Amino acid sequence: MENKSIDVQGMTCGHCKMSVEGALKKLDGVSAAEVNLEAGKVDVTFDESKVNVDAMKDAIEEQGYDVA
Repeated sequence: MENKSIDVQGMTCGHCKMSVEGALKKLDGVSAAEVNLEAGKVDVTFDESKVNVDAMKDAIEEQGYDVA
């Protein structure tokens, strides 16, 4: 399993946190996603043989947030 921290712009509340975490956890290969609103980041634990960082960034952007 790999760990990656992704910078996300535009998250401000609990709903934002749930949207981003939920979108990432739906991806095959993502085992954990934890948003830190204050830092503007999401920490993701994933299996790189099943999902890549670009797919995770796309899932975040589909929720309406910008990935830095």
